[in-house]
Amino acid sequence: MKIRLLLATLTCALVAVTNVHAQAPAQKRQFETPLGDQMAKMSDALKALKGQAADASKNADSLKLIGTIRDAANASMKLDPAKKADIPAADQAKFVESYHEGLKNLVAQVGKVEAALKANDNAGAAKLLDEVDAAQKAGHKEYKQKKQKKA
Repeated sequence: MKIRLLLATLTCALVAVTNVHAQAPAQKRQFETPLGDQMAKMSDALKALKGQAADASKNADSLKLIGTIRDAANASMKLDPAKKADIPAADQAKFVESYHEGLKNLVAQVGKVEAALKANDNAGAAKLLDEVDAAQKAGHKEYKQKKQKKA
């Protein structure tokens, strides 16, 4: 009898904890700049896209994710990276121009992924996403400001 009571109590507690957790709103990541917000949108969409690009049954959703990446990249072209302040004034215009070119190349690469998905070439799309991922990493290395270490 005690075991049944204990199991019933544990089951109720588990259900209560699960419901509280399921009802908690997802916290939105906070970034210091509007550009950080756009980059987070692109990063989240790219991660999801890489996870499902090989699955032809998810092509419609994959195309929506590509739209998110494209929209965020286009919005990012209107913004300057914070690292610009670390660049000598004489070189800032060239730095920003190079940053914008990198985003244009990203949009072009994503366009190739989109074309592959529309052609139901999911293996090709997945391979192209590896190139997009490499471009993202290179862009972050070049244009992302290093985080300041807290003392």
